[in-house]
Amino acid sequence: MRATTETRSQLLTFEVTILNLDDYLRPLWTICFFWELKYAVIVTTPRILGGFEDGSYAGSARHLFGENRSHLRVDVAQGYMTNADLEKAIKAFGQRCSNISRIYSARCSNVADLLSVSLFEGFLEWVISIGKSVTGFPLWVIEISDKPGKEEAEPAFKPEKLGPVSLMLQYIGNVHGDEPVGREILLFLANWICDNHLKDPLATSIVENVHLHLLPSMNPDGFSLRRRGNANNVDLNRDFPDQFFPINDDVNERQPETRAIMNWLRQMHFTASASLHGGALVANYPWDGTQDKRTTYFGCPDDETFRFMASVYSRSHYNMSLSTEFQGGITNGASWYPVYGGMQDWNYIHGGCFELTLEISNNKWPSANELPTLWEYNKISMLNLVASLVKTGVHGRIFSSDGGRPLPGSITVRGINQTVKAGRTFADYHRLLAPAGKLEVVASMPGYKSKSTSIWLGEAGTTLDFVLDPEVTLKGNLLRSGCECDCGYMSGLGHLEVSLFLFVIVGFLCFLFRGRIKNNLSKQKQLVGPKRPVVV
Repeated sequence: MRATTETRSQLLTFEVTILNLDDYLRPLWTICFFWELKYAVIVTTPRILGGFEDGSYAGSARHLFGENRSHLRVDVAQGYMTNADLEKAIKAFGQRCSNISRIYSARCSNVADLLSVSLFEGFLEWVISIGKSVTGFPLWVIEISDKPGKEEAEPAFKPEKLGPVSLMLQYIGNVHGDEPVGREILLFLANWICDNHLKDPLATSIVENVHLHLLPSMNPDGFSLRRRGNANNVDLNRDFPDQFFPINDDVNERQPETRAIMNWLRQMHFTASASLHGGALVANYPWDGTQDKRTTYFGCPDDETFRFMASVYSRSHYNMSLSTEFQGGITNGASWYPVYGGMQDWNYIHGGCFELTLEISNNKWPSANELPTLWEYNKISMLNLVASLVKTGVHGRIFSSDGGRPLPGSITVRGINQTVKAGRTFADYHRLLAPAGKLEVVASMPGYKSKSTSIWLGEAGTTLDFVLDPEVTLKGNLLRSGCECDCGYMSGLGHLEVSLFLFVIVGFLCFLFRGRIKNNLSKQKQLVGPKRPVVV
């Protein structure tokens, strides 16, 4: 949920809340008494309620809707999954739907942990680890795909088979601890896809064409504490580096949940993302802030594409597009009110990931018996958003004319100041674009001559492969390949650890990637279908 800068009158109050002890309690309150060892009455010490709730980021934390705190109330989370319940539900899903999914979270955090488990299993888990919350709760992720856990260049369009790309999307829930609808809705989504992927064309398309990653709870500690911020009382959606102001630039000051998301985006090469919030009903898109902090429309380079994405969600929703506050049920973030340090803008700038912020319920914490209805209201929107990204834009791969090796180059579109990077292993790219008529697409790679071509982009997407010529002879010139890995994160390790790590891991990586590249090139040569991709 987003917030306003309006100043409230200061109130001195005591708060009494009944909490379920299935979730751990942080030592922020005085425990008065227990019964049946499961429930406790928690009495907060007196505090001033004014300015900004929870004291988090007073310069940018704002509340559009008051929380209507009563002096005595039953736990608002009654009927919701506790963190322990959520973990059990995720693992149960992984067992029930193991043919189209995998479950992952944090496993190894350093070289010593890595080498203490089996090399193959430990390395893969370490590479994809998401992380843990402040209190150590794992940030569990569900991946749904017909080939979960495998990097692949699969057809993005069926049955036409326009060409091979790898499309990776994510949904993130419970960014704010007191907005838990998303964590429940994402379990509904996962189970619906599992139950229907063999009989519903939409579910089938998602499973076959997408690697869909679901993070039900980014802020499990905040959920347990029934508050917006995490265990350190920090608003995670104000904790990312900002493009306009020098905030959150010290990596050591960032929250572990924030660092986990940033590392995840760097590792997984997501094409698009959406975070689920509560407290309003609207699809929000970048930019979230402005250079002068004014509340005014400030579009990003891909404004047209983001408006298209937001409209797909809003128009598919039960009543979002009927909003009287937001035309068409969508809004530019800065036009609504500026946010600084948000996840949405950071993902787009630094991860090349097109992210929406989806406010999916007017009530931040509705009664649990409303969750099935909220799922029905959002189901088609969530599915259509994923499906629309599979069918739109420009997709393809970049190759070298010398030997046909995949080149992890970059894709740009004339007139749009945003670069999309191709994948390292298969050099596949997915450039999201709204239907726009004639466009000029440019592929580039250091050491190679750039190449451009014009296309006509309508409602359906198109596949465009590039073959680039070297600028100079390759004799004696070592070019980067899929075997190269970024080991900058190891700068703080000792020389012995680094040497051991590189000896074992890099050798294994190169062997693995080399086999995959050969196999992939072989498959590429054999690929046939009713429509062939354009190659330039």
